[in-house]
Amino acid sequence: MRYVAVLGAGRFGYSVAKTLMELGCQVLAVDKDEAKVKQLDGIVTQAVQMDVTDERALRAIGIKDVDAAVVAIGQRMEASILVSLILKEMGVPYVVSKAVTPQHGRVLEKIGCDRVVYPEGDMGVRLARSLVSPTILDELEISRDYGIYEIQIPESLEGQSLAELAIRSRFNLNVIAIKEPSGEINPSPGGSDVLQQGQVVVLLGRKEDLSKFEKVLKRRNKER
Repeated sequence: MRYVAVLGAGRFGYSVAKTLMELGCQVLAVDKDEAKVKQLDGIVTQAVQMDVTDERALRAIGIKDVDAAVVAIGQRMEASILVSLILKEMGVPYVVSKAVTPQHGRVLEKIGCDRVVYPEGDMGVRLARSLVSPTILDELEISRDYGIYEIQIPESLEGQSLAELAIRSRFNLNVIAIKEPSGEINPSPGGSDVLQQGQVVVLLGRKEDLSKFEKVLKRRNKER
């Protein structure tokens, strides 16, 4: 189970923190705004109210022990850059930082951030991809080659178990969760789980492997 810190609990940070929890991660959320922290209380593993630019306070809450950190600070570019630098100097293995302008993004890359995201632009790319590939409801890029993908179960897979589909052995994709139409989540599906139409499967793997899986789904749908 990954342990992820989300620094900044605005709309973007809240969404990231909540989704990570749904995917089975432990999440430490930090913001200086008491109201925003209260919104995440009970949703994330731990919600802390403090100034995210305070290096001593960050050390005190054990920030260096996380597997990854998301710097989701809003319009305060200086604070975003400072916090990202502190995290990298502390040795946090993977730092993702939100940028509001291309210039901001270049500075974040220069100080060593592992990934820089532009929320509005990323959403546009994801929307465009979903229009081209209707089976992909959502995706989260975690590196140049790997991502987490939400796939709507098509009619062609209904009634088949994960063992029968052999998604991991055939396509090198890991099924990390199944979402029910009711919103309930199975965070550790096994081979005996039978897929039903309306469910969403969350996959982890390489983009090229997902493309192969998608082609098989499209072919099956045409054959029906």
